[in-house]
Amino acid sequence: MNNSIFEEIKRINEYRSEFWSARDLANVLEYSEYRHFLPVIEKAKEACRNSGEVIHNHFEDVLDMVKIGSGAERAINTVYLSRYACYLIIQNSDPSKEVVALGQTYFAIQTRRQEETDLLIEDNKRINLRDEIKKHNTSLAEAAENAGVENYGKFQNYGYKGLYGGLDASDIHKNKGLKRSQKILDHMGSEELAANLFRATQADAKLRREQIHGEDIASLAHYQVGKKVRKTIEELGGTMPENLPLTDGICKAKTRFKKINNKKIEK
Repeated sequence: MNNSIFEEIKRINEYRSEFWSARDLANVLEYSEYRHFLPVIEKAKEACRNSGEVIHNHFEDVLDMVKIGSGAERAINTVYLSRYACYLIIQNSDPSKEVVALGQTYFAIQTRRQEETDLLIEDNKRINLRDEIKKHNTSLAEAAENAGVENYGKFQNYGYKGLYGGLDASDIHKNKGLKRSQKILDHMGSEELAANLFRATQADAKLRREQIHGEDIASLAHYQVGKKVRKTIEELGGTMPENLPLTDGICKAKTRFKKINNKKIEK
């Protein structure tokens, strides 16, 4: 027996994402009946909840069609599991079984590989978005100057206040626990950077399109754009930007991205 048994029961959905069926996994883990496997799934769900993950992102209750002979099929209850869900299930299974020990190794390695891949993707998005914001902030500064803005810091704070529910740059800095020398944008994840990029591009476009003139009017326009972006996030059920997690510095992301990429190329 080897780790390939877990590969053999792996499925791929229409979105090219991998998943496992709980019934298939129960058979591989040598449970005599599926009902005996259900308590293990519940323990794994609890572990998932305690880790801060959303359970339904990893455990999906479904009706699966199985063949019962003569080409006929019937629906049975099962749970579709993510790799992380499988990892938690394996951790809560009987460690004395050889297959469980193999599963622990397989899913630990696969989970680590996926974490590296996800981190690589996130770092790449952060790097690109940070570069885009630099460009668009330059354009926004030009548009603000053309609109008669003299105090650009104050103008920027109006945009932040709209997007961050009344918080200005100093408040955001303090809220995230950043040091005085650290820049807010350098410690944002891709989701937060994307929200700020949208704010900057739309404020820039609004100032130019409506030929806004006057510092107060321009600042108000920036605030309104930020508030609209915030409202959109709220309507989509997203996390408010001030509640998104702090990330390490963009320089570390660039170094990590380069290192992991080089490692992949060497392989």
